[in-house]
Amino acid sequence: MDDDHALALESQLCFAIVTAARNVVSIYRPVLEPLGLTHPQYLVMLSLWERAPQSLSELAAALAVEPATLSPTVKRLEAQGRVARRRRGSDERVLEITLTDEGAALRERALAVPREIMRRVGMDPADVARLRDGLAPFAGRRSDENVAE
Repeated sequence: MDDDHALALESQLCFAIVTAARNVVSIYRPVLEPLGLTHPQYLVMLSLWERAPQSLSELAAALAVEPATLSPTVKRLEAQGRVARRRRGSDERVLEITLTDEGAALRERALAVPREIMRRVGMDPADVARLRDGLAPFAGRRSDENVAE
């Protein structure tokens, strides 16, 4: 890559990823709307459908966000009747998030989401897996880690 092109906006990986992430969320929005979920709420529900209950800290770690960032999302899901927050019996300091019956039942309706997203973007499961796996070097990296040593 020549020096003139090296700093071109369209050459930047960071710009392509940020733009793609914003566009992906906008593709999900109308699919999640009938479920009454925002994209962040959907991610919380996905994690809880895999394993519940989880502490707020465990859930935040699974979603790669700070607990303080996640707390308002969990509170909104609680207000909707999809999750319940309670103190863990064995350790009152731990706030545990669990699914309500309504939240657990929502999983059935959410099963259509991945298929609908693939249909909207014209991808099949193998395409999605290749794209997801191609992003693996960028997923889970913390901002304080050095990419190149």
